[in-house]
Amino acid sequence: MDKNSEGLLLLTTNKKVTKLLFESKIPHKRTYLVQVLHRVTEESLQKIRNGIPMHIKGNKYWTTTPCEVEIVDKPLDLFSKHLEIESFIPHTWLQITLTEGKFHQVRKMVRAIGHKCKRLIRLSIEDLVLGDLQPNKAKELNEKHFFELLRITDY
Repeated sequence: MDKNSEGLLLLTTNKKVTKLLFESKIPHKRTYLVQVLHRVTEESLQKIRNGIPMHIKGNKYWTTTPCEVEIVDKPLDLFSKHLEIESFIPHTWLQITLTEGKFHQVRKMVRAIGHKCKRLIRLSIEDLVLGDLQPNKAKELNEKHFFELLRITDY
């Protein structure tokens, strides 16, 4: 996650986690709550669902794999108010579930459909969910349960 993102962050000394979650041939779902400026149309959502070309750097583009995206209601209990958009400014909340996370992908996906990402909150990785865990708090899990929630069987 980048410095402007919020939500679920994994801290581990097990080097296999990175390899199995982010470099494995087996995809792992990640779900994000995204607040973007202005109203998002169904046509724009469909572009994201189908896979969208993103600028990486220089003259390089990369097309995302298909993903799930839907417009959702504003979360009732936002744990961080510092980036809240004023209510009079049109905006949309999206929930995006994807199996990649390359090159600040979520931010670039919404930019590719003409919107600016104002908040990005990772809600889950597979069955490991943020839930009601508050900012600057940690929750320790035993290794077996941790790997089960992440659906990593090769540990």
